[in-house]
Amino acid sequence: METIASIGESESLRRTISRLNKGEHELVGPGDDAAVIKAESGSFVVTTDTLVQDHDFRLDWSLAYDLGWKSIASNIADVAAMGAVPTVLVVALVAPKTTEISWLESFADGLREACLALAPGCAVVGGDLASGEQVVIAVTAHGDLQGRQPVLRSGAKPGDILAVAGTLGRAACGLELLFSGNTDGANAYDDWVNVQRRPQPPIAAGVAASEAGATAMLDVSDGLAKDASRIAAASAVTVQIDPLQLQGFEAVLEGAAQALAIKPAAKTADEYGRAWVLTGGEDHALLATFPADATLPRAFKRIGVVIDAVPGAPVLLGQQPIGAGGWDSVTG
Repeated sequence: METIASIGESESLRRTISRLNKGEHELVGPGDDAAVIKAESGSFVVTTDTLVQDHDFRLDWSLAYDLGWKSIASNIADVAAMGAVPTVLVVALVAPKTTEISWLESFADGLREACLALAPGCAVVGGDLASGEQVVIAVTAHGDLQGRQPVLRSGAKPGDILAVAGTLGRAACGLELLFSGNTDGANAYDDWVNVQRRPQPPIAAGVAASEAGATAMLDVSDGLAKDASRIAAASAVTVQIDPLQLQGFEAVLEGAAQALAIKPAAKTADEYGRAWVLTGGEDHALLATFPADATLPRAFKRIGVVIDAVPGAPVLLGQQPIGAGGWDSVTG
């Protein structure tokens, strides 16, 4: 069986690169010391993220293809949250020397297919391959603002509408099913497990939000409550979420919540659903604020409003302050 060590870096990279798509924004792709990229508007965004084995993912839960897909999705969601169009990415991969080449090829297939499905025209244009004790994936993504101003976290104003595009709670539900060891439950609700493995962020909604006058926006990667608190802190406001507007997100998770709630001393189904929607990350929805008179893009659903800052309460659920619970990339 061929491994990274048995065929070497150059051949491993050649086989990986051969599986990637060519992006419409690249002038010079993989093969030189650096790629050459078109930036016709003169203004672009750049973001980076790292996925670490046994902290951000487990190899017994995620195939190589899944990890390639997830690496793309999580990074271009950040690009979209700035109101930019994803253009190119570079990917650095650390993997054990015993990693089979077929695993590396499947990883590249996931990279390619995520680009084609989520952001046509976007592509991986380079990166690095190194050996280590565990798998580490580091991605840097770029996006073109196409002459628009970036949508920052700091522009929300009292009276703005709070809205979300994409799903909430599904990836967290899938993760809980995997952790539970409930194979029947994971198989019965494999759609939610697959959102955890291969997120489907609404990339095009980022530009639509910018064009509709979004005043603030971010990618919901760490949970609705935590990411809403980030907009609140950056904009010096309080974000008030309407619990009634979350019921639709909770309803689709009800069956999985009931399956997990049968465990002794577990949370109730309602508690599971609400926790997933409020604090579950990795759906990579887009959370944005819009002026009160704005016409929301079709992808967005209104879930609250922005009000004057309430001391000690950056986020309210109805009238009740809620903590900024959610994922922390350092503490877990």
